[in-house]
Amino acid sequence: MSYSLPVILRAIASNQLARFAPGLYVKLTGQTGRGDSAKETAADIAHYFQQCVSDYLETLSIPRHEWASYLKDKVILEYGPGDIPGVALLLVAHGASKVYCVDRFPLVSFTQKNVDVIRCLHDFLDERERQRFVQCFKNQQALDDGFNPEHIEYLVHPDGLSELRDKADIVISRAVLEHVNDLNATFDDMLRAMKPGALAIHQVDLRSHGLHVVNPLDFLSPAQWLWRLMHSHKGVPNRWRANRYIDIMAHLGLHPFIFFPTGKYSNDVVAEQRPNLAKPFRLVDDEILSWQGFWIAFRKDEKHA
Repeated sequence: MSYSLPVILRAIASNQLARFAPGLYVKLTGQTGRGDSAKETAADIAHYFQQCVSDYLETLSIPRHEWASYLKDKVILEYGPGDIPGVALLLVAHGASKVYCVDRFPLVSFTQKNVDVIRCLHDFLDERERQRFVQCFKNQQALDDGFNPEHIEYLVHPDGLSELRDKADIVISRAVLEHVNDLNATFDDMLRAMKPGALAIHQVDLRSHGLHVVNPLDFLSPAQWLWRLMHSHKGVPNRWRANRYIDIMAHLGLHPFIFFPTGKYSNDVVAEQRPNLAKPFRLVDDEILSWQGFWIAFRKDEKHA
């Protein structure tokens, strides 16, 4: 066991706080959906959102000069937008009709720093894009009046599911799926939310998010029941490896057209941890176990309609 008893007990206590008082848990932990952003400037965060949009479209092989035509009138579902729906704002600015943003915690806020981020995003755009950008707000003079639901609709559900039906042309997430409690339910949810012919693209971060002790894979040691007791309501990594995603998709009759790692651990890291793996990970082969994260994309065929 790589975790000490005090660490386990603190994790269990904070998990119950997240379960019964999610708003207080978010306030106490300062969650933003982007990890520790305290040292980032507003411009840094705005550039991060720009990079997210660029990564999605470049991974789909959409060149920059075709972004507007590709996104034109599309409805997008984003899982886990965090405290600022910066990606959603940029997607609408670049041509999307509407973005549904779904989260399990009520993270969205209009702190002064977040307002500064929004202003930076606005300043990055050309005049036509800015006109679309400002339409995302109910009141352009008072941003904290919230978002115009015709363009950005923010949904908060404890299970992190959208509960939409045949709404989305594109489904996206970045470093989110590794946090969901029930991957099967999430894939079912996104499939129901997608229109026939729609696509989904996700970047999944399989790293420990700071929960390892020594070896970056030693957070895979605790038994599943203990991990759930410690973390099931906090949105920390569910620990599933890339093979789990492929198995779920295969069960649903889905076939990825994009699937590749974003980074890998060394053979030594994998070999050192393998004897200590919890049961669900013992049959994962070394190659997949080495993946630090991955991109995956698939389409909803007519047969899923």
